[in-house]
Amino acid sequence: MSQTYDVIIAGLGAMGSAAADQFALRGRRVLGLDRFAPPHALGSSHGESRIIREAYFEHPQYVPIVQRAFECWEDLERATGRTLMRRTGGVMIGAQDGTLVTGALRSAEAWKLPFEMLDAAEIARRWPAYRPREGTVGVWEPRSGTLDPEACVAAQLERARRNGAELRDDEPVLSWRADGEGVEVTTARGRYQAAHLLLAAGAWNARLLQDLALPLSVARQTLFWFEPASHAGRFDAARFPIWIWEHAPGRFFYGFPASSKGVKLAIHHEGEATDPDRVRREVGADEVEKMRGLLREYLPDANGRLNDAAVCLYTNTPDEHFIVDHHPEHRQVVIVSACSGHGFKFASAMGEVLADLLLLGRSRFDLGLFRLGRFAAR
Repeated sequence: MSQTYDVIIAGLGAMGSAAADQFALRGRRVLGLDRFAPPHALGSSHGESRIIREAYFEHPQYVPIVQRAFECWEDLERATGRTLMRRTGGVMIGAQDGTLVTGALRSAEAWKLPFEMLDAAEIARRWPAYRPREGTVGVWEPRSGTLDPEACVAAQLERARRNGAELRDDEPVLSWRADGEGVEVTTARGRYQAAHLLLAAGAWNARLLQDLALPLSVARQTLFWFEPASHAGRFDAARFPIWIWEHAPGRFFYGFPASSKGVKLAIHHEGEATDPDRVRREVGADEVEKMRGLLREYLPDANGRLNDAAVCLYTNTPDEHFIVDHHPEHRQVVIVSACSGHGFKFASAMGEVLADLLLLGRSRFDLGLFRLGRFAAR
């Protein structure tokens, strides 16, 4: 039996749930499909906390989108009564000529964002938990903070349902095809038709886009929560910021203030390649030791008992920029994926972007970095 919708969304993680929310707010008939029951811990949108930051080292083009995301997360908090975001400030630490510091400064200066430059002595004075090497510098930005990813996804889905969206768990999209000016989507439970299709399946998107042969890779990333070994108060959220540290050229680790589970830390990228359906979910002793090695050198007070560890997935493009674009052969299909491990913070604003792309054919933001055409030469 075929059913008809204005839009079908494949995947209800960060981006898919945000899009479902926005389409429903606009009065569209929405069908959202997910292979699990979001929010869940099997993809990329879990782990208690995500960083939201403004002086975006990856490229200044992200800045206006994340500024809108701050506004959208606040609006969602008001609409649902949930606490989703906490402002802690943030510090980007590394060599003065490194990727992280120069990129953060480039965005801060391009968009006239508030920031402070700190030397190693000032970093250690403000936050004694840090042990920066001589010559290290930091870029302090006051607007950074944390998001609760599970609560954010749940809030987006809650408001989408409240506004009429039909959201189905445990029903992955098996295939789709363009059907005239619309689409037809097949799952194990049925066939559905819609005017538009959004492919937001994260690590599973490549399977729905085999015709495009996109250069995507899925990586297994580990997360850790450590009990402070000493001076636990130094990690309190009221006085300790989020941070990213470029400890060697192009190599980063990052962390958060303490929660009830401890101080959360992770290495950005460097994860092993994986199949999203065959992920090694256990965290090995060698992986714990790799993180402890960084803590011994840079945050020794955090190097206490390991309270918990988890695994999440990055879906990566070669240049580590997103994909946000129409399918090259079917304008009624939009692809959003491959956020390369830094996309969650944008989700609330990206819901608006995706609704605009499908309904209006354009976005008010510059999406040039995210176009599929950049892969043509490959």
